[in-house]
Amino acid sequence: MGILVAIEGADGVGKATTARTLCETLNALGRSATVIAFPRYGETTGGVTIGRFLAGEIPVPVMPKAAAVLYALDRFEWRDAILEAQAAHDVVIFDRYIASNMAYQAAKVSADEARPLMDWIGELELRQFALPSPDLCVYLDTPWELARAMILQKAQRSYTDRSFDEHEADVALQQRVRANYEDMLANGPLEPWRVVRASEDGTMRTPQAIVAEILTHIG
Repeated sequence: MGILVAIEGADGVGKATTARTLCETLNALGRSATVIAFPRYGETTGGVTIGRFLAGEIPVPVMPKAAAVLYALDRFEWRDAILEAQAAHDVVIFDRYIASNMAYQAAKVSADEARPLMDWIGELELRQFALPSPDLCVYLDTPWELARAMILQKAQRSYTDRSFDEHEADVALQQRVRANYEDMLANGPLEPWRVVRASEDGTMRTPQAIVAEILTHIG
C-alpha cells in the first residue's frame, strides 16, 4: 500500500511543478509514483462546477460550506481512483488535497469561525466521505508578492482564460489562506506537516532543490 503525500500551499507557490518533479524523481529512483491533482476540472461534477465559479462564469457560492461541499464532492467522486493508485504505487502525490479546502473556505469567514469550519470540513472529507488521510503534508511557503508574480507566468488553465481566477485575484483572501495553513501547521489536523521554503532571497528555488528537501521527509 503506497503512502499519500499532499503538496499544499497558497496559489502561485509551485505545487503542480513540485508534485510533477517529485513524481519524476521518485520514478527515476525506482519507486513507483503518480500524481493526482485536485480539483478534477472537467472530470467530476464537483470539478466542473468549481471551474465555472473560479472562472467567473457562475456566482461564487455565498456560503463557504456550500463551496466546501463542492471541493469535497470532487474528491469523493475520485475516491476509487485514489484507492486504486494507492494500491498500485509506492507513493501517491496530491497536488492539493483536503487541507486546501480547509484553508481556502475558512479564509472566507471571520477569524473566530475559521477553526470550527476547518474542523467541519475535515469531518466531512475524512469521516463522511471516507477519503484516506495523507501520510505526509508538505506546505510550500513563499511570500505572496513572489507568488503573485508566479501566477502571471502560469500557462493557460483549462477552466479560465484570465490571468487570475476568483481566488487568485483576492489578495486579502490569499493572506488569510496563509494564516489558516499556519494554524494547521501548529495545531493540526492532517499531521504530520513539514514546511519547505519554495523561495530564497526573493527568487524561487529550483524544483529539484525543493524536491530534494521533500525526499528527506519521505524517507
